[in-house]
Amino acid sequence: MNHLRHLRYLDEVARCGSIRQAAERLHVAASAVNRRLLDIEEELGTPIFERLPRGMRLTAAGELFLQYVRERGAALDQVRSAIEDLKGLRRGRIRLIASQATAPAFLPAALASFRRRHPLVDFEVQIGDRRQAIAALRSYESDLALTFGLDADPDIEALAIFEQRLMLLMHRDHPLARPGGAVRLRQCVDYPIVLANPDVGGRQLLDRFLARSSLRLSPVIESNSFEFLRGCLLHDQAITFQIALGAVSDGGQLVARDIEDRSFPKGQLALAHLRERSMPVIATALAEHLRERLGAQPPGDPQHDPADI
Repeated sequence: MNHLRHLRYLDEVARCGSIRQAAERLHVAASAVNRRLLDIEEELGTPIFERLPRGMRLTAAGELFLQYVRERGAALDQVRSAIEDLKGLRRGRIRLIASQATAPAFLPAALASFRRRHPLVDFEVQIGDRRQAIAALRSYESDLALTFGLDADPDIEALAIFEQRLMLLMHRDHPLARPGGAVRLRQCVDYPIVLANPDVGGRQLLDRFLARSSLRLSPVIESNSFEFLRGCLLHDQAITFQIALGAVSDGGQLVARDIEDRSFPKGQLALAHLRERSMPVIATALAEHLRERLGAQPPGDPQHDPADI
């Protein structure tokens, strides 16, 4: 299957934007990668890359061909997985994209427990928002997505839905961190608020609630990094919001508190894949494992906005 390996050269150059970097990742000579690209271009009768001073960029024809390469690679992965399953083995690589909230605690523990059952499996994990998740599924860069506030999309199918409430996160010495106590949102206005960017699902859930309320919360810091926001909680009695799954304690330094408001909406964490795609057997097994650990609810209406629940 040398021709498949050579097609992987193209995929890696597209990811890296550089023949040299792709060759380093593939552990082959840069001249060999360039030679295979030229062979492919000659066979197709058209350039697939623009060779620019700062690197390689796909042409329109190259983007079409790369999609074909990734679709073919995904199909081959599915066949290999099925063959291994017939042999009684569960091996292969699973590619997953997940929300930041899953990264500190839930996802590492879930993958570790899965590997204890299937030690021949490895993972490629990307952390991204819901738009990146949809793009990764469409481009065959990920087998599965675990993302909060998944937008309705005809190409994407939710395998399972997990209800998530938004919680307050603060330092353990914060005045509002009394044990077992829920917090009213109005109590938060006296403290610095640090929030995720407006395009993040949990932030949108909060903004929609505030739009229907007389309460105003003005963030002193906005960021696309949950890790950075958690660091901000160590200073100036700052407060942030996080879905329950991601509201972990950082070794006991942070505490999560419920929001005391019955009208405050809940959102949805979705486990999804590309509709009509046959997933590798081992990826299907991981999906079931994640479903079990999270306690799934049946997927709802795909046209329903999860932030309006």
